[in-house]
Amino acid sequence: MIKIPKVNSSMQPAGIYLHIPFCAVKCMYCDFYSIADREESIPRFIKSLITEIDKCSVNCSAWKFDTVFIGGGTPSLLGPLHVESILSALQKKYDLSNVKEFTLEANPGEAPKDRLKAFYSLGINRISMGVQSLQPDLLKFLTRIHTLDQVYNTYNYARSAGFDNVNCDLIYSIPGQSWDVWEQDLNQVINMAPDHISAYTLTLEKGTDLFQMVKNGKVSMPKDDQTGDWFLKTHEILDSNGYNTYEISNFARPGMECQHNLHYWRIHPYLAFGPSAHGFDGIHRWNNARSLDHYIQQIESGKSPVSKTETLTEINHLNEIIGFGLRMREGIDLGQIPENYKNQFYQNLSRIKQKWNECIIETKMTVSLTGKGMAHCDTITVELML
Repeated sequence: MIKIPKVNSSMQPAGIYLHIPFCAVKCMYCDFYSIADREESIPRFIKSLITEIDKCSVNCSAWKFDTVFIGGGTPSLLGPLHVESILSALQKKYDLSNVKEFTLEANPGEAPKDRLKAFYSLGINRISMGVQSLQPDLLKFLTRIHTLDQVYNTYNYARSAGFDNVNCDLIYSIPGQSWDVWEQDLNQVINMAPDHISAYTLTLEKGTDLFQMVKNGKVSMPKDDQTGDWFLKTHEILDSNGYNTYEISNFARPGMECQHNLHYWRIHPYLAFGPSAHGFDGIHRWNNARSLDHYIQQIESGKSPVSKTETLTEINHLNEIIGFGLRMREGIDLGQIPENYKNQFYQNLSRIKQKWNECIIETKMTVSLTGKGMAHCDTITVELML
């Protein structure tokens, strides 16, 4: 039997994440685990994924699953029959009757109309589109293979299939991108009227082609001042167009916030399946092998695919409350600060307010960041952590 950490937990909302690692092309900036040109491995992978689900030993009988998220990679590369077999395995193992949000990631040009209709008929009700940019030169730089027409087509296919919850992922502060070009892209996507927009600044991650290009002097990343300025302007544009900032990089129409991601940020438990997937049971965090071959090998030999497990200490947990809380507009729930750490927490907060007073909002119940504060979130978080 495949063994994953066990825990007893009180009844609480929870999510399920499934990682599909296959991509048509590996993007030069992406540090998520994904592989290209391995479609022949999909059937064997699906079999292993179903086995992992079936043999999972996490005690989650007191959890209420209300979200499922199929990410990657590019899950939309899977055929409907493969997705159906995964969902069937989940339904046999877990009570999914309370699931209200079921997301699948899809890339423009890699999610045909019939496939999206089939996904919708299986109960998937939210599509997250990896748009990233609308500019051919920037898409080429990012090694994205879709076109502007494919962005519009895939979006329209999703709507016609019945999806009334669509997210568009965007990247900005890209080398060679001007503010005017980014503002134009942002307004074009707003005019498409998705229900949710995720807008991320391009981040340099070790192990990516982009990191190597910058290291070798072939590419220069935008200066921090520019990135910070664009961050504030981007938030202003989205907020003024009805997309409320509810997390540092996520914006939604009222009531359309990504419930699955809120599980992560609110430190709720979640199961995770597939290579490199990370799970959390309220006490332990664990992650699976970051290799498709090793993941399959472990499962086929009856072993656990888990490669690392961490047991959270009280201080670890508190720092996660601080770190995730400051990323959200709702902020840190002060009721979650343990009594024995309150003095130190408020000492840190008092010191930070002397330096960042215009960035901090403190009430009796919460501590959160202003829009300007969110631009300095990483720095403030480190200073507030215990």
